[in-house]
Formats: sequence, C-alpha cells, structure tokens
Amino acid sequence: MTVVPAERMPALYLSHGAPPLADDPVWPGQLAAWAAGLPRPKAILMVSAHWEEAPLALGATAAAPLVYDFRGFPEHYYQVRYEAPGAPRLADSVRKLLGGAGTPVQDVPDRGLDHGAYVPLVEMFPDADIPVLQISMPTLDPQKLLGIGRRLAPLRDEGVLIVGSGFFTHNLAALRHAGGQVPGWSAEFDAWGREALEARDIDALLDFERRSPAGRLAHPRTEHFAPLFVTLGASGDGAEERRDVIDGFWMGLAKRSLQFG
Repeated sequence: MTVVPAERMPALYLSHGAPPLADDPVWPGQLAAWAAGLPRPKAILMVSAHWEEAPLALGATAAAPLVYDFRGFPEHYYQVRYEAPGAPRLADSVRKLLGGAGTPVQDVPDRGLDHGAYVPLVEMFPDADIPVLQISMPTLDPQKLLGIGRRLAPLRDEGVLIVGSGFFTHNLAALRHAGGQVPGWSAEFDAWGREALEARDIDALLDFERRSPAGRLAHPRTEHFAPLFVTLGASGDGAEERRDVIDGFWMGLAKRSLQFG
C-alpha cells in the first residue's frame, strides 16, 4: 500500500484576543477566513501565552474541561465549550522530538485548553473535530523557545499545524491611560516588529526588549510575545515566505498575526 505523505502545514503566530473577541464585528471573520484558506490539519499544536510551566508540559490528550483563566467577565464567556479530540499520537511525537534533544517533558493530563488556545480555535475551527494538543512554555527566553520551535518543525511534514498564540503588543495597565486610542507605544512596536520580520532580522527580534522602540511598554512582561519564537523556530528561523494575515489594533493592542509557509 502506498502511503501518501501529509501536506506540509504552515506555522502560525496569532494574536488571540480576550474572550470578548467573539463579539467583535471584524476579528472573528478574519480568523475564520484565515483558517478556510489553510490545508486541513491532521492535528494542531498550540503554544499559548497563558501556560508557563517547567519542565515543558504536555496538556490533556483526552477530554478535559477548558481552563477559564480570566476573571470579571459576563457569565456567558464561562459557558463556552470546545470539545476537540485529544492528540495522544501528537503527544508521543513531541516527547520523542524534544526528549531526544535533551529537553525534559512532563505530562499534565488534566490540563485543558486555556483561552489563548480555545478563543481563536472556536473562530477558526468551530466544528472542534481536529485533535488539539497544548504544550507549555518552559521558559520565556527567546533563544530557548526558538530552539524548541526548531525541534518541533518536523511535525509540519506530518500535517500538524503549529500555532504560537500571544498578542503582538500587550500592556493592559498602560491601556487604561490611552483614552480608547491606539497608544504610541503600541503603534511604534507594531511597526518595528513588522519591519524586523520583513528584514528577517532574527537577532533584533530576539533582543526586542532593548532594540525595539517602547519594547518594555509594549511587553512589560514578555509572555505574549514569546510564542512568536516557537513559530519562528518552526519556520526555519523565519526564512520561509511570510504573510501578515491580520493587522490593525483591538482595544489599542496590535493584533498582528502571521503565517510562515
């Protein structure tokens, strides 16, 4: 019997939004259109800004409740369900790729998808019929995350969609003083990041806290930018063809979202 190889999947970095993204008049449609133009994944590997745990952890590979990791929202946001199949085979592949390269891996079998994972997936793959595995970020060190992405890259040839889920700018405290406008620090960092990506200046991106304008304002804590480096690593350090699929701002934050390959 001839085995037909899976179609190589792209690698994505997306700005995932908060639970109210579902009520935005534009953004859900952008995410849905993006997914409609992708090859159908055999499985999805999610790296969310909202799960930091070391050693690197593999989330649930069987049914587990979602993680509603937010407070103070209307009740209906806590009623959202996304009952995608688990991905035990993908988990085995991740263990082999990372463990074989010396990266410790642990299992957290009761850890469901957090909002950095399920909020965009609800819009992109609403049927919830594709197996999903979420893994933690064991560090916020960009160089180490780049290395993890490189080691995960072969999964793309097995039909796995690798998704880094963060936010291109993220400083909720500073937004309170923006008066509903796009603050200068958010616009400046977004423009700088776009130019660095276009130039494939990985060194600048790795050192974004010092080399970008307003970098420490755009990301006073770096967890929402960090998933980008997993995506970059999985795309040959950003060497593949890149598309900025979504840009603009949402509540003053840059929602720039990228596709490599």
